[in-house]
Amino acid sequence: MALLVLALPADVDGVPAGLLIGYGVFLLLAAADGARRGLRATLSLGASFRRLALPLAVVLLAVPAGGSLAYGAARDEAKEQALLERLSAADAQVKSADGLAFDKAEPILAKALDEYEDLGTNKAGSRAGKLVPARLDAYYESVSAPYRNKTYCEAIAPLKHLRGLDGTFDKELLGARPAKTDEPLAHSLYECGTSALGVYTATPAAEESLNELYDTFPKSSHTTRVEPAVRAAIKTRTDALDSGTTPCNTTNELRTLRRSLQAVSDAALDGVTREAKDAVQRGDFACGTDQFKDKDFDNAAKTMTEYAKEYPDSPQAAHARSIAIAAEIADEEPAAGKSLPPATVPGGSRMIMVVSNDGPGEVELLYTGPMTGKVTLKACTTCTKYPGPILSQGKKIKACTGPSSKYPKATVLLPAGDYHLLQKRVSTGTSTAGDTKTSKAKIEPGYSYTNCLYVTSGF
Repeated sequence: MALLVLALPADVDGVPAGLLIGYGVFLLLAAADGARRGLRATLSLGASFRRLALPLAVVLLAVPAGGSLAYGAARDEAKEQALLERLSAADAQVKSADGLAFDKAEPILAKALDEYEDLGTNKAGSRAGKLVPARLDAYYESVSAPYRNKTYCEAIAPLKHLRGLDGTFDKELLGARPAKTDEPLAHSLYECGTSALGVYTATPAAEESLNELYDTFPKSSHTTRVEPAVRAAIKTRTDALDSGTTPCNTTNELRTLRRSLQAVSDAALDGVTREAKDAVQRGDFACGTDQFKDKDFDNAAKTMTEYAKEYPDSPQAAHARSIAIAAEIADEEPAAGKSLPPATVPGGSRMIMVVSNDGPGEVELLYTGPMTGKVTLKACTTCTKYPGPILSQGKKIKACTGPSSKYPKATVLLPAGDYHLLQKRVSTGTSTAGDTKTSKAKIEPGYSYTNCLYVTSGF
């Protein structure tokens, strides 16, 4: 009875060895004592009692033996239950990782995998070990859930993890499971990469996913889909340019798309990369003209000036320079931006306008009307600013009245029409109101004109 109290209930480790040895010694001593007493005793029992002695002895021997077998079975069951509890705990870890970002879920999943691997290899014959293959199927199903949910960018990291288990987990236990992730991973890289085309804030960037697709799955059917998808993305945006809807935003998307394509190492995209470059050029011009039409003259001037510098061989480079000049004038005199300057210079006769510089520093004269352009005049080394108070006293300034050779000059040939002009001093020291000045001019057929540029003190 004392042994039962100490041994039950049966657990994984069983009864301590010392206790069993002691119990065995006790039984031997009890048997020896019984034999001694039996040999000395004189029994007056009948024959029927003597016939019961052997069966009783067998029963007495069978009870401990049967108890031993039952105890062993109980102990084995306790071991099985302990392994099943470990399996259940690993299942709970996998479930707890649901909904977490993969970088946070991965350490939790790694612990569950360690348990699965140990149970499936070292305890393969146990009930828990035999359940591991089904648990691995469930693990792959759970971790690849983002792919089934079509959140392709989110699916990339877990699919790469599942595919990479082939190098860290027992291969025999894994079987063909890692290879089955190739198609979902290639598909996810394609979808994630192409959906990020033209999206400046995309994470990951388009080139990251597309480079990985080309490097990892060069023969995948999804790899061959990239070029048509890129071409479609470019066309969608160039069509938007034609419609005139937010061309500057569309051009920024095209520029981002081009940047991504330039970062893709595979030569298969060289052709569409050139298409993207042409689309960006087209978009830059559309953006500048749209800014001009929206009266955003400062940005229009910057956009078109940059266009002319970046694409000097473009057939639209001269028109871009004209728009930049007109936008600069309109930024000071909005009436000059009533309409875009013409793309071509009108034919017919031209009238002469001689422009002289009667002021310190180099000066630019910008003009827009039937024709747009600018001239630069060198500094007049002996010229100074005219005092401002002269104007307040009602007296006219008599500029360019000295010897003609004193003033740097330029001759401009202009078609007839109304013009807006902007005088810009390049370097006059302290800036004053007279350094930048707008004016108007009407050029009529058959006449020649002079224009004297000067500066007044600003007070």
